[in-house]
Amino acid sequence: MKRFSRGDEVRIDMPDVTDRDFEHFHDAEGTIIEVIEDDADAVTGDVRNKYVFRVMLRDGREVDVRWRDLRPI
Repeated sequence: MKRFSRGDEVRIDMPDVTDRDFEHFHDAEGTIIEVIEDDADAVTGDVRNKYVFRVMLRDGREVDVRWRDLRPI
């Protein structure tokens, strides 16, 4: 189950303030520019983990994010 698609506008929402990327990416907004499939779902048992979403942030940085840290805007 793919929750987001290329072109979707998203906000990164990292609930864990101890996450090393929290300061850099929490609340950043951008556009999904690529959807990458991998096999993480085989490890976790959750089909939502099959996808990594590459996001182009408004400031020009690119970041790869799983579904759980994205919110539609």
